[in-house]
Amino acid sequence: MSSSLKCGFRVSHFITITRNYICVFFLLVFCNTSFALTEQPKAVWYRYYDKNGVANVSTSVTPEHIRYGYEALDRNMQVLKRNRPYNATADVQQSSHRESIARQREQDIKLKRAYGSTKIAAVKRDQILANLKKQLNYQQEQLKQLQQDKIGFKRQEMEYHRKGEVLPPQLKNNLENNAKNIDNVKRTVESLRNAYHKTEVEYADIINRLKILEQN
Repeated sequence: MSSSLKCGFRVSHFITITRNYICVFFLLVFCNTSFALTEQPKAVWYRYYDKNGVANVSTSVTPEHIRYGYEALDRNMQVLKRNRPYNATADVQQSSHRESIARQREQDIKLKRAYGSTKIAAVKRDQILANLKKQLNYQQEQLKQLQQDKIGFKRQEMEYHRKGEVLPPQLKNNLENNAKNIDNVKRTVESLRNAYHKTEVEYADIINRLKILEQN
């Protein structure tokens, strides 16, 4: 009775082990089959057609392949991928376009850091314009005063000429200095006007760009 139990146990244990090995075997076969099915074919040959339409095949990509465009082939000479000829002009254009985008992105980052928003930029613009306007008004008042002084100096000069007298050195100096000062102030006024206009244009571009960034 005891021997029968032992024999039965051994047979049962052997069957269990056998089943396990069979399961592992089929699992390995399934995995290998799935891998073989999903494995992508690799390029073995590379073919291009020259200007005369002659096919050239090699095991590596050469400058001529890139120049004419080429096909990647598997070991059965089946086409896996087609690559267009290299276009130097298009490459330069794309490179310039990428550089332009990079510069614009860098400028946008600087704008955000400098102003943060269109409201802040508008406040900064108004402050600069107000300061320029204040300087411009002051210089215009100076110019007005110098022109009035010029009228007085010219009357004195005419009076001396009418009397036939020689102009005093002081009056000569006054006339010369007045003329120089008028020229200097006129240049300053023109410079301030240009700065005012330039600031308006620059901040118009800045604010417009910030509006676009805020909308995005």
